[in-house]
Amino acid sequence: MTLIYVIIGLALIQFQVFGFLVGRARGLYGVKAPAVSGHEMFERYFRVQQNTLELLVVFIPALPLFGHYVSALWAAVLGAVYLVGRVLFALAYIKAPEKRALGFVLSFLPLIVLVIGGTIGAIHAYLA
Repeated sequence: MTLIYVIIGLALIQFQVFGFLVGRARGLYGVKAPAVSGHEMFERYFRVQQNTLELLVVFIPALPLFGHYVSALWAAVLGAVYLVGRVLFALAYIKAPEKRALGFVLSFLPLIVLVIGGTIGAIHAYLA
């Protein structure tokens, strides 16, 4: 399970980096707080952070759920794919939002496997 917590830590660091990039973009593009719009490039950075937050809410509990009831190693592998997907999503979305699909798929599919697999594993353990 330790590797799972490493992945969670990396996901939290990744989210913090995305937040830092939003703050930097706010300054670069002159978008004063509390505004979240005003310059397209700022909005791209902001959407990357917000989309990551939307997935992170599911990712963090799903990872140990899957790790406990299915496989800690496979949970960590799926978590690593998620992290790579988030980086690819961010790079693509900032450059050309219409090309974000690969990064999104590499983030979302592992998330689905973690949630469904972990839930099935918990149900199986309860019924056993």
